[in-house]
Amino acid sequence: MIAQITDPHVGAVGGRMDRLYRTASHLRRAVRHLNALKPAPDAVLATGDLVEHGGVAEYRRLRAILAPLRAPVYLIPGNHDDRDTLRRVFDDHRYLPRTGFIQYTVEDAAVRLVALDTLVPGESGGRLCRDRLAWLDARLADAPRRPTLLFMHHPPFVSGMPVMDGMGLDGADGLADIVRRHPQVERIACGHLHRTITRRFAGTVAITSPATAHQLALDLVPDQRLAVVMDPPACMLHVWLGDAEGLVSHVSLIDSPRPPFTVYDGTRWLSDARPPARFHPPAGRR
Repeated sequence: MIAQITDPHVGAVGGRMDRLYRTASHLRRAVRHLNALKPAPDAVLATGDLVEHGGVAEYRRLRAILAPLRAPVYLIPGNHDDRDTLRRVFDDHRYLPRTGFIQYTVEDAAVRLVALDTLVPGESGGRLCRDRLAWLDARLADAPRRPTLLFMHHPPFVSGMPVMDGMGLDGADGLADIVRRHPQVERIACGHLHRTITRRFAGTVAITSPATAHQLALDLVPDQRLAVVMDPPACMLHVWLGDAEGLVSHVSLIDSPRPPFTVYDGTRWLSDARPPARFHPPAGRR
């Protein structure tokens, strides 16, 4: 099982991200949530906008928050990130290239993981240039029979949310050409949109994960406006069910206010099962 978290936007202690969205405390809860999952994730993908301004102190804070994760975590940059500072603070993450684009493969997970770098410094939108796409084409050609999950920050499709689509991905057509030639790509897992959005793309499925803190309000009116809503934070779980069933992606709410109650105990349906009468929020939610 591959877990995905995205857009934590960790900021300075006591700064705007703490005051408005409590992004750091939300990410701590996400780490606890991931550590409690059964079965445990084989890996955690963090798909960009890891911090708010790309500063050293922010990345050091991010590193401290992620440190308790039991599963290995794989980082890629988003438009709020800085490649060199990310590399410097996470210098023991040997999978990170020392120079250039932050693109790499992970070969020992249930599915092959291929990281793509869509960052354009100083811009909100993303890009997959000729060099990045050529690298991807070569890496996919290395293992044509291995089921593969691509992960990147900017999604390669239009969402119907005009403001976010204005900061979309340049190079999506080139990506589509490559993916069509490599049918082992089971999923393209993205962030950036702070919502779960799914689209068929070049013979596979592209999906965005909800954020670990604030979400973008769903607004499909063709106006240049954007709103934030504090819907329950969540992560994605990408579960490989074998060659016959393929890769299935689930949304997993973090600290859900509605705990599960059993309706089937393995032998019979429980006709008198009812939700708990009262809910006691986990520590930190009061």
